[in-house]
Amino acid sequence: MPERCARTFDEALLSGYVDGELTQADEQLVRVHIEDCAACRTQVKEMQQLREVTMSSRFNVPAEDQWSEAPRGTASRLAFGLGWTFVIVWASIVGGYALWEFWRSDGPTGAKLLAFAPVSGAVLLFLSVLIDRLKAMRTDPYRRVQK
Repeated sequence: MPERCARTFDEALLSGYVDGELTQADEQLVRVHIEDCAACRTQVKEMQQLREVTMSSRFNVPAEDQWSEAPRGTASRLAFGLGWTFVIVWASIVGGYALWEFWRSDGPTGAKLLAFAPVSGAVLLFLSVLIDRLKAMRTDPYRRVQK
Protein backbone atom coordinates (compact mmCIF):
# COMPACT_ATOMS: atom_id res chain seq x y z
CA MET A 1 0.00 0.00 0.00
CA PRO A 2 1.45 3.42 -0.96
CA GLU A 3 2.54 5.74 1.79
CA ARG A 4 0.17 8.63 2.57
CA CYS A 5 1.69 12.09 2.41
CA ALA A 6 1.10 14.46 5.29
CA ARG A 7 2.03 17.46 3.18
CA THR A 8 0.65 20.74 4.52
CA PHE A 9 1.38 22.78 1.40
CA ASP A 10 0.14 22.91 -2.18
CA GLU A 11 1.62 20.34 -4.56
CA ALA A 12 2.58 23.20 -6.90
CA LEU A 13 5.42 24.02 -4.50
CA LEU A 14 7.09 20.76 -5.51
CA SER A 15 7.27 22.00 -9.09
CA GLY A 16 8.55 25.37 -7.93
CA TYR A 17 11.18 23.57 -5.87
CA VAL A 18 12.38 21.62 -8.92
CA ASP A 19 12.54 24.83 -10.97
CA GLY A 20 14.32 26.72 -8.19
CA GLU A 21 11.70 29.46 -8.12
CA LEU A 22 10.60 29.37 -4.48
CA THR A 23 11.20 31.88 -1.76
CA GLN A 24 13.73 30.83 0.83
CA ALA A 25 10.98 29.95 3.34
CA ASP A 26 9.01 27.83 0.83
CA GLU A 27 12.18 26.14 -0.44
CA GLN A 28 13.13 25.21 3.12
CA LEU A 29 9.59 23.94 3.82
CA VAL A 30 9.68 21.64 0.80
CA ARG A 31 13.27 20.48 1.46
CA VAL A 32 12.45 19.50 5.05
CA HIS A 33 9.26 17.75 3.92
CA ILE A 34 10.90 15.64 1.19
CA GLU A 35 13.59 14.49 3.65
CA ASP A 36 10.82 12.69 5.59
CA CYS A 37 8.33 11.86 2.80
CA ALA A 38 9.36 9.13 0.36
CA ALA A 39 6.35 9.72 -1.90
CA CYS A 40 7.14 13.41 -2.41
CA ARG A 41 10.87 12.67 -2.70
CA THR A 42 10.07 10.22 -5.52
CA GLN A 43 7.78 12.76 -7.15
CA VAL A 44 10.49 15.45 -7.00
CA LYS A 45 13.05 13.05 -8.52
CA GLU A 46 10.64 12.24 -11.36
CA MET A 47 10.01 15.94 -11.95
CA GLN A 48 13.75 16.61 -12.03
CA GLN A 49 14.27 13.83 -14.58
CA LEU A 50 11.42 15.15 -16.70
CA ARG A 51 12.85 18.67 -16.51
CA GLU A 52 16.29 17.43 -17.59
CA VAL A 53 14.84 15.53 -20.55
CA THR A 54 12.70 18.51 -21.53
CA MET A 55 15.54 21.01 -21.26
CA SER A 56 17.90 18.83 -23.29
CA SER A 57 15.40 18.22 -26.10
CA ARG A 58 16.08 19.89 -29.41
CA PHE A 59 13.38 21.40 -31.57
CA ASN A 60 13.72 21.16 -35.33
CA VAL A 61 12.87 24.59 -36.67
CA PRO A 62 10.95 24.44 -39.97
CA ALA A 63 12.36 26.15 -43.02
CA GLU A 64 11.37 29.79 -43.54
CA ASP A 65 9.05 29.01 -46.45
CA GLN A 66 7.01 26.64 -44.26
CA TRP A 67 5.99 29.36 -41.77
CA SER A 68 3.92 31.47 -44.13
CA GLU A 69 0.25 30.69 -44.64
CA ALA A 70 0.03 32.95 -47.68
CA PRO A 71 -0.28 31.40 -51.15
CA ARG A 72 3.21 30.51 -52.36
CA GLY A 73 2.99 30.18 -56.12
CA THR A 74 1.97 32.74 -58.69
CA ALA A 75 -1.06 30.71 -59.76
CA SER A 76 -2.29 30.23 -56.18
CA ARG A 77 -1.80 33.94 -55.36
CA LEU A 78 -3.76 34.87 -58.50
CA ALA A 79 -6.55 32.40 -57.67
CA PHE A 80 -6.66 33.66 -54.08
CA GLY A 81 -6.95 37.30 -55.18
CA LEU A 82 -9.53 36.59 -57.87
CA GLY A 83 -11.54 34.40 -55.53
CA TRP A 84 -11.83 37.12 -52.90
CA THR A 85 -12.58 39.72 -55.58
CA PHE A 86 -15.43 37.61 -56.98
CA VAL A 87 -16.86 36.95 -53.51
CA ILE A 88 -16.77 40.64 -52.53
CA VAL A 89 -18.24 41.83 -55.85
CA TRP A 90 -20.96 39.16 -55.73
CA ALA A 91 -21.88 39.98 -52.11
CA SER A 92 -21.97 43.70 -52.90
CA ILE A 93 -24.24 43.24 -55.94
CA VAL A 94 -26.61 40.78 -54.26
CA GLY A 95 -26.75 42.80 -51.04
CA GLY A 96 -27.22 46.06 -52.90
CA TYR A 97 -29.96 44.61 -55.09
CA ALA A 98 -31.75 43.14 -52.08
CA LEU A 99 -31.64 46.48 -50.27
CA TRP A 100 -32.79 48.32 -53.39
CA GLU A 101 -35.75 46.00 -53.84
CA PHE A 102 -36.63 46.27 -50.17
CA TRP A 103 -36.52 50.06 -50.37
CA ARG A 104 -38.73 50.11 -53.47
CA SER A 105 -41.30 47.72 -52.00
CA ASP A 106 -44.56 48.83 -50.47
CA GLY A 107 -44.19 49.08 -46.75
CA PRO A 108 -43.85 51.55 -43.94
CA THR A 109 -40.93 53.95 -44.28
CA GLY A 110 -40.04 53.45 -40.61
CA ALA A 111 -39.45 49.74 -41.14
CA LYS A 112 -37.27 50.50 -44.14
CA LEU A 113 -35.19 52.96 -42.14
CA LEU A 114 -34.88 50.44 -39.31
CA ALA A 115 -33.54 47.89 -41.82
CA PHE A 116 -31.16 50.29 -43.55
CA ALA A 117 -29.68 51.85 -40.39
CA PRO A 118 -27.78 48.78 -39.11
CA VAL A 119 -26.68 47.80 -42.62
CA SER A 120 -25.44 51.32 -43.30
CA GLY A 121 -23.71 51.43 -39.93
CA ALA A 122 -21.96 48.09 -40.54
CA VAL A 123 -20.81 49.21 -43.99
CA LEU A 124 -19.47 52.49 -42.61
CA LEU A 125 -17.63 50.70 -39.79
CA PHE A 126 -16.14 48.25 -42.28
CA LEU A 127 -15.01 51.11 -44.53
CA SER A 128 -13.50 52.93 -41.56
CA VAL A 129 -11.43 49.89 -40.58
CA LEU A 130 -10.49 49.21 -44.20
CA ILE A 131 -9.26 52.79 -44.72
CA ASP A 132 -7.21 52.68 -41.50
CA ARG A 133 -5.69 49.31 -42.43
CA LEU A 134 -4.76 50.48 -45.92
CA LYS A 135 -3.11 53.63 -44.54
CA ALA A 136 -1.22 51.65 -41.89
CA MET A 137 -0.13 49.03 -44.42
CA ARG A 138 1.87 51.62 -46.35
CA THR A 139 3.76 52.91 -43.33
CA ASP A 140 3.93 49.82 -41.08
CA PRO A 141 7.62 49.05 -40.49
CA TYR A 142 6.77 45.46 -39.44
CA ARG A 143 4.68 44.48 -42.47
CA ARG A 144 7.39 42.22 -43.87
CA VAL A 145 8.24 40.61 -40.53
CA GLN A 146 7.27 36.95 -40.41
CA LYS A 147 6.86 34.41 -37.60
